[in-house]
Amino acid sequence: EAMAFMEWKDGTLGGFPVRAYRISFSGELIYEVAVPASQGRAFWDALMHAGKAFGITPYGTETMHVLRAEKGFIIIGQDTDGSVTPDDLNMGWCVGRNKPFSWIGWRGMNREDCLKENRKQLVGLKPLDPKKVLPEGAQLVFDPKQPIPMTMVGHVTSSYMSAAMGYSFAMAMVKGGLKRIGERVYAPLVDGSVIEAEIVSSVFYDPKGERQNV
Repeated sequence: EAMAFMEWKDGTLGGFPVRAYRISFSGELIYEVAVPASQGRAFWDALMHAGKAFGITPYGTETMHVLRAEKGFIIIGQDTDGSVTPDDLNMGWCVGRNKPFSWIGWRGMNREDCLKENRKQLVGLKPLDPKKVLPEGAQLVFDPKQPIPMTMVGHVTSSYMSAAMGYSFAMAMVKGGLKRIGERVYAPLVDGSVIEAEIVSSVFYDPKGERQNV
């Protein structure tokens, strides 16, 4: 209540000068704390000591990647490339199209090719077998029985097993994907097997964003 979401404040914590941010890369109620580099280890030790009674546990970047993907948070360069626009990510809502002046990127976003309906778009994938994890980079097809060379319609950008949800999930760029929610897509693998998945929203966990205020 003293610090709204996306706010930050300078102060002291446990005797350390800090800059605290209420921001979240995982969608949970989280505070990031920055301290001078020279005091980083001392602050870490104090934090771990204070949190011991509460079962504090460090986690690594792999866990962070799973958490952000559950929320549909993209990584630029992994889930996107230089051809992807905000509209392709279903994030056109954050583009100020009503500004009285043109802005950087406006001309590029309005080129004919960027307005095609069948562009690759970011969606979620839920394998029908919840224990099968789609390989990142796997190519996708709508018809797994078509002759080789198959017509590829997209690829998997991020893929994990979720402990919180109890099943595997992925994000992918799929041609016309946002209008294909509820349809099936297939990933033919090099070993000859095929993983079938349902196209779903790219936001799997807490879609309303309520947990950042819990």
